Amino acid sequence: MTTPFTIAIDGPAAAGKGTLSRRIADQYGFHHLDTGLIYRATAKALLDAGLPLNDEAMAEAMARKVDFGGLDRAVLSKHEIGEAASKVAVMPAVRRVLVEAQRAFSRKEPGTVLDGRDIGTVIRPDAPVKIYVTASAEVRAKRRYDEIADAGGSADYQAIFEDVKRRDERDMGRADSPLRPAEDAHLLDTSEMSIEAAFQAAKSIIDAALSRNA
Repeated sequence: MTTPFTIAIDGPAAAGKGTLSRRIADQYGFHHLDTGLIYRATAKALLDAGLPLNDEAMAEAMARKVDFGGLDRAVLSKHEIGEAASKVAVMPAVRRVLVEAQRAFSRKEPGTVLDGRDIGTVIRPDAPVKIYVTASAEVRAKRRYDEIADAGGSADYQAIFEDVKRRDERDMGRADSPLRPAEDAHLLDTSEMSIEAAFQAAKSIIDAALSRNA
């Protein structure tokens, strides 16, 4: 293989793309990046410094300092950081910086798996494998509810369901890099699938592309 092999995985919140992406990266020995975490890391840096979330120049400066190797999923997954990230992620200057950083990451040897909202449409539209992972809003809300309950937390299914729908509207309706499948993406609806079934389906797609690129 002469160039690093990139796998682009997109989809809405709680569709299972993160779990799937990490497993794929482990399977093939590729580098993995959850691109949502880099926007969260930028927002957290602003919050930690007591800086306003509407200062685009400061947010851009923080985005330039994000350490892709030090992204702590447990810390960055907190709800308040997610809310802050949704404000930072719409800033054109921040997106420009992080888009270039993601493209640079995607060139790492021997290959990479990037998951997010616009990998196959904006970051790497030339990726040899593009998978769009989705599931119904009801299923995604139930997964998030179960996740919280299993961790010993208390959750309100209806509130989570409404939040999932709001995030979908925000992600799909934004002017810059809206969430949508690339025209040549493989659609993977996990509503009725186990993670093992989803992984096997994705692996078949990837193996076929790797054999073509060999």
